[in-house]
Amino acid sequence: MPNLNEVIRNTPKAELHIHVEGSLEPEMMFDLARRNGVSLPYGDVDEVRRAYSFRNLQEFLDLYYEGMSVLRTEDDFFALADAYLRRAAADNVVHVEMFFDPQAHTARGVSLRALMDGLERASDCSRERGVSVSLILCFLRHLTETEAFETLEAAEPCRDRLLGVGLDSSEVGHPPSKFARVFEAARDMGLRLVAHAGEEGPPEYVWEALDILGVERIDHGNRALEDDALVARLREDRIPLTVCPLSNLELRVVDDLAAHPIKRMLDLGLLATVNSDDPAYFGGYINENFRRVAEAVDLSTDDIQTLARNSFTASFAA
Repeated sequence: MPNLNEVIRNTPKAELHIHVEGSLEPEMMFDLARRNGVSLPYGDVDEVRRAYSFRNLQEFLDLYYEGMSVLRTEDDFFALADAYLRRAAADNVVHVEMFFDPQAHTARGVSLRALMDGLERASDCSRERGVSVSLILCFLRHLTETEAFETLEAAEPCRDRLLGVGLDSSEVGHPPSKFARVFEAARDMGLRLVAHAGEEGPPEYVWEALDILGVERIDHGNRALEDDALVARLREDRIPLTVCPLSNLELRVVDDLAAHPIKRMLDLGLLATVNSDDPAYFGGYINENFRRVAEAVDLSTDDIQTLARNSFTASFAA
Protein backbone atom coordinates (compact mmCIF):
# COMPACT_ATOMS: atom_id res chain seq x y z
CA MET A 1 0.00 0.00 0.00
CA PRO A 2 1.50 3.41 -0.94
CA ASN A 3 2.47 5.67 1.91
CA LEU A 4 1.10 9.17 2.38
CA ASN A 5 3.99 10.92 0.63
CA GLU A 6 3.65 8.65 -2.40
CA VAL A 7 -0.07 9.33 -2.63
CA ILE A 8 0.49 13.09 -2.47
CA ARG A 9 3.35 12.99 -4.95
CA ASN A 10 1.54 10.74 -7.44
CA THR A 11 -1.81 12.54 -7.35
CA PRO A 12 -2.35 15.18 -10.07
CA LYS A 13 -3.67 18.43 -8.69
CA ALA A 14 -4.51 22.04 -9.52
CA GLU A 15 -3.24 25.02 -7.56
CA LEU A 16 -5.79 27.81 -7.27
CA HIS A 17 -4.36 30.05 -4.53
CA ILE A 18 -0.80 31.05 -5.33
CA HIS A 19 0.55 34.61 -5.35
CA VAL A 20 3.43 34.59 -7.79
CA GLU A 21 5.19 37.31 -5.79
CA GLY A 22 4.95 35.02 -2.76
CA SER A 23 7.12 32.44 -4.51
CA LEU A 24 10.13 34.80 -4.46
CA GLU A 25 12.78 32.73 -2.72
CA PRO A 26 15.51 34.66 -0.81
CA GLU A 27 18.21 33.48 -3.22
CA MET A 28 16.35 34.97 -6.18
CA MET A 29 15.57 38.09 -4.17
CA PHE A 30 19.29 38.72 -3.69
CA ASP A 31 20.15 37.84 -7.29
CA LEU A 32 17.58 40.30 -8.64
CA ALA A 33 18.59 42.97 -6.12
CA ARG A 34 22.17 42.79 -7.37
CA ARG A 35 21.07 42.81 -11.00
CA ASN A 36 18.77 45.78 -10.54
CA GLY A 37 20.84 47.78 -8.05
CA VAL A 38 18.27 47.47 -5.27
CA SER A 39 19.47 47.81 -1.69
CA LEU A 40 17.94 45.29 0.73
CA PRO A 41 17.91 45.70 4.53
CA TYR A 42 19.37 42.20 4.95
CA GLY A 43 22.98 41.11 4.85
CA ASP A 44 22.43 37.67 3.37
CA VAL A 45 19.92 34.95 2.57
CA ASP A 46 20.00 33.53 6.11
CA GLU A 47 19.09 36.93 7.55
CA VAL A 48 16.07 37.11 5.24
CA ARG A 49 14.93 33.67 6.30
CA ARG A 50 15.22 34.66 9.96
CA ALA A 51 12.90 37.58 9.22
CA TYR A 52 10.23 35.13 8.05
CA SER A 53 8.47 35.09 11.41
CA PHE A 54 5.06 36.72 11.49
CA ARG A 55 2.45 37.30 14.15
CA ASN A 56 -0.30 38.37 11.74
CA LEU A 57 -1.12 39.12 8.12
CA GLN A 58 0.12 42.73 8.21
CA GLU A 59 3.59 41.79 9.48
CA PHE A 60 3.89 39.35 6.58
CA LEU A 61 2.65 41.92 4.06
CA ASP A 62 5.25 44.45 5.16
CA LEU A 63 8.04 42.00 4.29
CA TYR A 64 6.22 40.74 1.18
CA TYR A 65 6.04 44.22 -0.39
CA GLU A 66 9.62 44.96 0.58
CA GLY A 67 10.82 41.75 -1.04
CA MET A 68 9.03 42.31 -4.32
CA SER A 69 10.77 45.68 -4.74
CA VAL A 70 13.56 43.77 -6.54
CA LEU A 71 11.19 42.89 -9.40
CA ARG A 72 11.70 45.50 -12.12
CA THR A 73 11.80 44.04 -15.64
CA GLU A 74 9.98 41.60 -17.88
CA ASP A 75 12.85 39.16 -17.42
CA ASP A 76 12.49 39.40 -13.62
CA PHE A 77 8.82 38.45 -13.77
CA PHE A 78 9.58 35.66 -16.21
CA ALA A 79 12.26 34.25 -13.91
CA LEU A 80 9.97 34.45 -10.88
CA ALA A 81 6.98 32.76 -12.52
CA ASP A 82 9.10 30.20 -14.36
CA ALA A 83 10.79 29.09 -11.14
CA TYR A 84 7.43 28.65 -9.40
CA LEU A 85 5.86 26.79 -12.33
CA ARG A 86 8.79 24.37 -12.57
CA ARG A 87 8.45 23.68 -8.84
CA ALA A 88 4.71 23.19 -9.21
CA ALA A 89 5.23 20.70 -12.04
CA ALA A 90 7.60 18.74 -9.79
CA ASP A 91 4.74 18.51 -7.27
CA ASN A 92 2.46 17.00 -9.95
CA VAL A 93 0.47 20.21 -10.39
CA VAL A 94 -1.05 20.14 -13.87
CA HIS A 95 -3.11 23.34 -13.77
CA VAL A 96 -2.43 26.70 -12.07
CA GLU A 97 -4.62 29.77 -11.63
CA MET A 98 -1.99 32.28 -10.55
CA PHE A 99 -2.54 35.56 -8.69
CA PHE A 100 -0.47 38.67 -9.30
CA ASP A 101 -0.60 42.15 -7.72
CA PRO A 102 -0.07 44.79 -10.44
CA GLN A 103 -0.66 47.77 -8.15
CA ALA A 104 2.32 46.79 -6.02
CA HIS A 105 4.52 47.06 -9.11
CA THR A 106 3.05 49.94 -11.10
CA ALA A 107 3.34 52.11 -7.96
CA ARG A 108 7.11 51.59 -8.25
CA GLY A 109 7.19 52.61 -11.91
CA VAL A 110 7.08 49.08 -13.37
CA SER A 111 4.94 48.95 -16.50
CA LEU A 112 1.95 46.65 -16.57
CA ARG A 113 3.11 45.51 -20.00
CA ALA A 114 6.49 44.31 -18.66
CA LEU A 115 4.75 42.47 -15.83
CA MET A 116 2.19 40.81 -18.09
CA ASP A 117 4.73 39.93 -20.78
CA GLY A 118 7.00 38.24 -18.26
CA LEU A 119 4.18 36.23 -16.70
CA GLU A 120 2.80 35.24 -20.10
CA ARG A 121 6.21 34.07 -21.35
CA ALA A 122 6.57 31.85 -18.29
CA SER A 123 3.02 30.58 -18.76
CA ASP A 124 3.75 29.68 -22.39
CA CYS A 125 6.85 27.74 -21.35
CA SER A 126 4.85 25.95 -18.67
CA ARG A 127 2.15 24.93 -21.13
CA GLU A 128 4.84 23.39 -23.32
CA ARG A 129 5.84 21.28 -20.30
CA GLY A 130 2.23 20.14 -19.81
CA VAL A 131 1.10 22.50 -17.03
CA SER A 132 -1.73 24.85 -18.02
CA VAL A 133 -1.67 28.36 -16.52
CA SER A 134 -4.22 31.15 -16.21
CA LEU A 135 -3.70 34.58 -14.64
CA ILE A 136 -5.87 36.32 -12.04
CA LEU A 137 -5.25 40.04 -11.46
CA CYS A 138 -5.72 40.97 -7.79
CA PHE A 139 -6.69 44.36 -6.41
CA LEU A 140 -5.03 45.47 -3.18
CA ARG A 141 -7.89 46.04 -0.78
CA HIS A 142 -5.99 48.55 1.39
CA LEU A 143 -5.97 50.90 -1.62
CA THR A 144 -8.96 52.84 -2.91
CA GLU A 145 -11.80 51.92 -5.22
CA THR A 146 -10.56 54.61 -7.62
CA GLU A 147 -7.11 53.00 -7.79
CA ALA A 148 -8.69 49.61 -8.43
CA PHE A 149 -10.72 51.07 -11.30
CA GLU A 150 -7.56 52.62 -12.75
CA THR A 151 -5.84 49.24 -12.64
CA LEU A 152 -8.77 47.48 -14.28
CA GLU A 153 -8.84 50.10 -17.03
CA ALA A 154 -5.08 49.79 -17.58
CA ALA A 155 -5.45 46.02 -17.88
CA GLU A 156 -8.22 46.19 -20.49
CA PRO A 157 -5.81 45.93 -23.47
CA CYS A 158 -4.54 42.69 -21.88
CA ARG A 159 -8.05 41.31 -21.34
CA ASP A 160 -7.40 38.22 -23.45
CA ARG A 161 -4.51 37.24 -21.15
CA LEU A 162 -6.62 37.35 -17.98
CA LEU A 163 -8.87 34.69 -16.52
CA GLY A 164 -10.27 36.80 -13.73
CA VAL A 165 -9.81 39.28 -10.92
CA GLY A 166 -9.36 38.82 -7.20
CA LEU A 167 -9.06 40.81 -3.98
CA ASP A 168 -6.18 40.44 -1.52
CA SER A 169 -3.90 42.27 0.98
CA SER A 170 -4.96 43.59 4.42
CA GLU A 171 -8.39 42.17 5.13
CA VAL A 172 -9.51 43.64 8.45
CA GLY A 173 -11.10 47.05 7.94
CA HIS A 174 -11.39 46.59 4.18
CA PRO A 175 -14.64 44.73 3.53
CA PRO A 176 -15.38 43.32 0.08
CA SER A 177 -18.26 45.75 -0.37
CA LYS A 178 -15.69 48.53 -0.79
CA PHE A 179 -15.04 47.14 -4.30
CA ALA A 180 -18.58 46.28 -5.41
CA ARG A 181 -18.55 48.56 -8.45
CA VAL A 182 -15.08 47.41 -9.53
CA PHE A 183 -16.17 43.77 -9.49
CA GLU A 184 -19.33 44.63 -11.38
CA ALA A 185 -17.19 46.25 -14.09
CA ALA A 186 -14.88 43.22 -14.18
CA ARG A 187 -17.86 40.90 -14.52
CA ASP A 188 -19.11 43.03 -17.42
CA MET A 189 -15.72 42.44 -19.08
CA GLY A 190 -16.32 38.71 -18.86
CA LEU A 191 -13.76 38.08 -16.10
CA ARG A 192 -14.18 35.42 -13.44
CA LEU A 193 -14.41 36.66 -9.84
CA VAL A 194 -12.70 35.49 -6.64
CA ALA A 195 -11.83 37.20 -3.36
CA HIS A 196 -9.89 36.61 -0.15
CA ALA A 197 -12.42 36.53 2.67
CA GLY A 198 -12.71 34.97 6.10
CA GLU A 199 -8.97 34.62 6.73
CA GLU A 200 -8.69 37.26 9.45
CA GLY A 201 -11.93 39.03 8.57
CA PRO A 202 -15.30 37.91 9.99
CA PRO A 203 -17.88 35.65 8.33
CA GLU A 204 -19.70 38.80 7.21
CA TYR A 205 -16.87 39.41 4.74
CA VAL A 206 -17.56 36.02 3.15
CA TRP A 207 -21.25 36.90 2.84
CA GLU A 208 -20.29 40.22 1.21
CA ALA A 209 -17.92 38.53 -1.21
CA LEU A 210 -20.71 36.19 -2.28
CA ASP A 211 -23.71 38.51 -2.30
CA ILE A 212 -22.23 41.91 -3.11
CA LEU A 213 -19.18 41.07 -5.23
CA GLY A 214 -20.74 37.96 -6.72
CA VAL A 215 -17.57 35.88 -6.47
CA GLU A 216 -17.49 32.29 -7.63
CA ARG A 217 -14.78 31.13 -5.24
CA ILE A 218 -13.61 32.14 -1.76
CA ASP A 219 -9.88 32.34 -1.04
CA HIS A 220 -9.24 31.08 2.50
CA GLY A 221 -12.72 31.14 4.09
CA ASN A 222 -11.67 29.60 7.42
CA ARG A 223 -13.90 31.83 9.49
CA ALA A 224 -16.96 30.86 7.47
CA LEU A 225 -17.19 27.87 9.80
CA GLU A 226 -18.27 30.22 12.58
CA ASP A 227 -21.62 30.77 10.84
CA ASP A 228 -23.86 27.72 10.31
CA ALA A 229 -26.03 29.50 7.75
CA LEU A 230 -22.95 30.46 5.77
CA VAL A 231 -21.66 26.88 5.86
CA ALA A 232 -25.01 25.73 4.49
CA ARG A 233 -24.81 28.33 1.72
CA LEU A 234 -21.29 27.29 0.74
CA ARG A 235 -22.28 23.63 0.72
CA GLU A 236 -25.55 24.04 -1.18
CA ASP A 237 -24.08 26.37 -3.83
CA ARG A 238 -20.85 24.36 -4.09
CA ILE A 239 -18.73 27.47 -3.54
CA PRO A 240 -15.08 26.39 -3.45
CA LEU A 241 -12.68 27.36 -0.67
CA THR A 242 -9.00 27.68 -1.57
CA VAL A 243 -7.45 26.80 1.76
CA CYS A 244 -3.77 27.36 2.64
CA PRO A 245 -2.71 25.34 5.71
CA LEU A 246 0.90 26.48 6.16
CA SER A 247 -0.07 30.09 5.55
CA ASN A 248 -2.76 29.75 8.21
CA LEU A 249 -0.18 28.41 10.64
CA GLU A 250 2.48 31.03 9.94
CA LEU A 251 0.02 33.93 10.12
CA ARG A 252 -1.55 32.61 13.35
CA VAL A 253 -4.95 31.98 11.77
CA VAL A 254 -4.60 28.66 13.58
CA ASP A 255 -2.35 28.15 16.60
CA ASP A 256 -1.39 24.63 15.58
CA LEU A 257 -1.86 22.59 12.40
CA ALA A 258 -3.65 19.97 14.51
CA ALA A 259 -6.39 22.59 14.93
CA HIS A 260 -6.67 23.29 11.21
CA PRO A 261 -10.28 23.07 9.93
CA ILE A 262 -9.58 21.32 6.59
CA LYS A 263 -10.86 17.95 7.84
CA ARG A 264 -13.96 19.59 9.29
CA MET A 265 -14.56 21.34 5.97
CA LEU A 266 -14.56 17.98 4.21
CA ASP A 267 -16.79 16.42 6.86
CA LEU A 268 -19.26 19.31 6.37
CA GLY A 269 -19.38 18.60 2.64
CA LEU A 270 -17.57 21.78 1.59
CA LEU A 271 -15.61 22.02 -1.65
CA ALA A 272 -12.26 22.64 0.04
CA THR A 273 -8.89 22.59 -1.73
CA VAL A 274 -5.25 22.73 -0.55
CA ASN A 275 -2.90 25.44 -1.81
CA SER A 276 0.41 27.09 -0.93
CA ASP A 277 -0.51 30.83 -0.95
CA ASP A 278 3.00 32.39 -0.59
CA PRO A 279 5.25 29.32 -0.41
CA ALA A 280 8.62 31.07 -0.22
CA TYR A 281 7.48 32.84 2.96
CA PHE A 282 5.42 30.10 4.62
CA GLY A 283 7.74 27.14 4.40
CA GLY A 284 6.25 24.88 1.78
CA TYR A 285 4.90 24.43 -1.73
CA ILE A 286 1.69 22.54 -2.39
CA ASN A 287 2.84 19.00 -1.63
CA GLU A 288 4.36 20.15 1.66
CA ASN A 289 1.02 21.75 2.53
CA PHE A 290 -0.73 18.46 1.78
CA ARG A 291 1.81 16.41 3.72
CA ARG A 292 1.96 18.50 6.86
CA VAL A 293 -1.76 19.11 7.23
CA ALA A 294 -2.51 15.46 6.43
CA GLU A 295 -0.19 14.33 9.22
CA ALA A 296 -1.52 16.95 11.63
CA VAL A 297 -5.23 16.22 11.25
CA ASP A 298 -4.99 12.58 10.15
CA LEU A 299 -6.30 12.90 6.62
CA SER A 300 -6.88 9.58 4.89
CA THR A 301 -5.79 8.61 1.40
CA ASP A 302 -9.39 9.15 0.32
CA ASP A 303 -9.30 12.64 1.85
CA ILE A 304 -6.13 13.48 -0.09
CA GLN A 305 -7.69 12.32 -3.33
CA THR A 306 -10.91 14.19 -2.57
CA LEU A 307 -8.98 17.42 -1.98
CA ALA A 308 -7.06 16.96 -5.22
CA ARG A 309 -10.25 16.15 -7.13
CA ASN A 310 -11.88 19.23 -5.59
CA SER A 311 -9.09 21.39 -7.00
CA PHE A 312 -10.13 20.50 -10.54
CA THR A 313 -13.84 20.88 -9.79
CA ALA A 314 -13.12 24.30 -8.24
CA SER A 315 -10.95 25.49 -11.12
CA PHE A 316 -12.28 27.71 -13.87
CA ALA A 317 -10.86 25.21 -16.34
CA ALA A 318 -13.45 22.66 -15.20
